[in-house]
Amino acid sequence: MTIIETKKDNPKGIVVAVAPKMEAPERIDEFLTELEFLAGTLEIEIINRFAQKLEHPESKTFVGKGKLKEIDDYVKMMKVNVVVFDDDLTPSQLRNLEKQLKVKIYDRSLLILDIFLKRAKTAQAKTQVELARYQYLLPRLTRMWTHLERQRGGTGTRGGAGEKEIETDRRNIRNQISVLRKKLDKMEKQAQTRRKSRDGVVRVALVGYTNAGKSTIMRLLSKEKVYTKDELFATVDSTVRKVVLNNIPFLLSDTVGFIRKLPHDLIESFKSTLSEVNEADILLHVVDVSNPAIHDHLQVVSETLDEIGASSIETITVFNKTDQVEDLDELKLDLRLVNGQSVFMSAKTKNQLDQLREVITKKVSKFHFKIYPNYTQDQVY
Repeated sequence: MTIIETKKDNPKGIVVAVAPKMEAPERIDEFLTELEFLAGTLEIEIINRFAQKLEHPESKTFVGKGKLKEIDDYVKMMKVNVVVFDDDLTPSQLRNLEKQLKVKIYDRSLLILDIFLKRAKTAQAKTQVELARYQYLLPRLTRMWTHLERQRGGTGTRGGAGEKEIETDRRNIRNQISVLRKKLDKMEKQAQTRRKSRDGVVRVALVGYTNAGKSTIMRLLSKEKVYTKDELFATVDSTVRKVVLNNIPFLLSDTVGFIRKLPHDLIESFKSTLSEVNEADILLHVVDVSNPAIHDHLQVVSETLDEIGASSIETITVFNKTDQVEDLDELKLDLRLVNGQSVFMSAKTKNQLDQLREVITKKVSKFHFKIYPNYTQDQVY
């Protein structure tokens, strides 16, 4: 008997954004393009975009009544399975949208959390994502039990089955959050012990907006196999490799990429992983120089580094993907306000890879000589 495997079709989805009235159409388009890319990471096939300019999202349904009807009509006509919003939705907005559209609703945080859950490989990363998901879920439990509301009353007692179930679930989730936090604290103490064992070795951390090419540069510098792919959040787990350039050893770590509107709970949960960034001597800030939203990406990374307390660490800015830029000289002039030493390169073609190695060697050697004062310059070069 021959077994024929049928390929399951990816769910069809649309993306929705609300932006201030003064927002440029190009920026809204960039936001929706990124949201499409995020949805694609979960294998959601985006077939259309919807955007509305409002000073503030509607409190009940996020979008206005007219736009919601337009979306609802399209969802029914095209048999859409998923609607993805570019902002976080309140519990009531989520409930109202699901009731109206009758399809799966993703807000930005839930989408990113599901991607992290898919990407996490180590026990620590899985625990971090699980904690963030529970923290996200806790205030949204009510919508899960709306189908039980009909059971309320009629027994002469205050509240009903739905209300009791919600309270039970809340208590269970709070207990889970407590257990996961204790588990993460234990993992962090173990990680601190491992980091202490590396004392005396210069530490370099790769940071940057997601999909900027950090893992590819990690692979080129360490000459080891590291997972790389053209997708958002290809790396969630922190990876550390020993690298030697011109007889100078150092530890190079690849960390999770930053992104616009990264959920706060996720940043909090990943604080232990991001310790690789905080405790680094040097940061390699990798930037996708071909991305139209490059200035936004630079700002997001700067703000995130500031939030985790790593903004004062000496930084080398690596402008990657120059092979995808037509007028590089003009772009360099446009980026003249970027502080610190910088390298323009292509990890794909390895153009200017030697220059990157040279800049890293010089920076690392300064720290290395503080640790090993008996080294001479001749031994390095």
